[in-house]
Amino acid sequence: MGTAFAWSPDVVSLLTHWALPFLVVLGVLVAFHEMGHFLAARWVGVKVLKFSLGFGPKIFGRQIGETEYLLSVVPLGGYVKLFGEDEHETLTPEDKKRAFVHQSLWGKTLIVAAGPIFNFILAYLIYTAYIGLGYTLPVPSFKDIIPEVEAVLPGSPADQAGLKPGDRVIRVNEKEISTNAELLKYISQSNGKQLTLDLTRGEQIKTVLVTPSKTTVQDNGKATTIFQLGIEERAPVITAVIPGSRAQAAGLSAGDRVVRIDGHDIFTWSQMTALVRESPNRALQFDIQRGGATQTLSVTPMGEKATVEGKPAEVGKIGISAQNQTILQTNEPLKAPWLGAQATWGWTELTVVGIYKIITGDISRKNIGGPLTIAKTAGDAAEQGTSSLVFLMAMLSINLGVLNLLPIPILDGGHLLFFFIEAIRRKPLEDRQRELAQQVGLVLLVGIMIFAFWNDIERLISP
Repeated sequence: MGTAFAWSPDVVSLLTHWALPFLVVLGVLVAFHEMGHFLAARWVGVKVLKFSLGFGPKIFGRQIGETEYLLSVVPLGGYVKLFGEDEHETLTPEDKKRAFVHQSLWGKTLIVAAGPIFNFILAYLIYTAYIGLGYTLPVPSFKDIIPEVEAVLPGSPADQAGLKPGDRVIRVNEKEISTNAELLKYISQSNGKQLTLDLTRGEQIKTVLVTPSKTTVQDNGKATTIFQLGIEERAPVITAVIPGSRAQAAGLSAGDRVVRIDGHDIFTWSQMTALVRESPNRALQFDIQRGGATQTLSVTPMGEKATVEGKPAEVGKIGISAQNQTILQTNEPLKAPWLGAQATWGWTELTVVGIYKIITGDISRKNIGGPLTIAKTAGDAAEQGTSSLVFLMAMLSINLGVLNLLPIPILDGGHLLFFFIEAIRRKPLEDRQRELAQQVGLVLLVGIMIFAFWNDIERLISP
């Protein structure tokens, strides 16, 4: 007697939208990380017993040379098992040469550090290729994340409520916020109802009441209602012009404030970029303010291939960056390696600052995300196109590298901390000390994972 089984459309949609992109992204990140450990171990001369993508029972395994390569059930990581990790194991003099624990301190440090280093290398390669292919690469600063008003659209709800550039929103409806994303979430979910904003203005704390306005936009060909305050954008002030760009050729300079384009008044950065994106290879008349005077310049945006709403399209770019953000782009592929290094450093700095702000409480710990958040983000990026998914992979690779360098026992950073202490003491920590540290690290790591999962679930069930 047979039984027919059919996947429901919802299950199929979930698998294709979230699961597959998530597994692809995580698989590449884990493989590159473990490849760092693997290659460093081989270079030092340590025997590698196992190389596994995933944890737990193996799905597939194959012995090649002295290493067994595995694909395991739980896809949330991986590991490299090295020969001679137990210092109390009895080994022959010949075996000691291939054992991890009997290597020099520098050899062990290299093997452990190589995993995170390879994550930074992966991000660097992606950014370099991205720039080398002619794409523009944004590198935001931490100031780009905080919920500070940079521009107010005249006549908008924010303008009518008295909000001003420089105001920093600290609470919405008496709930603490610390990022621009949290502010936008409350606005988008307001359904047009009045919001109570507590904000800092200089040394003062003010409370304002503001009702988001309703706007209809096109999303994948469908009319969608969104809610806005008129503060979700930065001022149209140019802070940098990319050498060799259309903007530089037209005479635009850092410090210019765009006031009109083709007769349209410009109050925010997104107003300006929207007109530019819609006008590839078409001359636009920019009215700018420079040194108290107004000038008019003709700028012709360069056409660039992009993915818009999941479809190939051509958009206009002129090669400028806004406040608190660097835009990297070049038409000379030989410059891409240097710009790729700048991008890697910029995103790494942003990640380190973000983690520090979370630890100190300047950013809400609600922003910590787990596998479900990563899966959703990967799915959304995949819908926008391969380039978006690869760009996300680079950012997550930097996150993985930084997190693994945290001095938490069990993580690579914890092992590096032990080696650092060993270098100072001229001898390893005692077994009991390491065991206690590992137990504390395990509890801390499990606690963080549970907290991240809880945040994931709250995001899924919250209206």
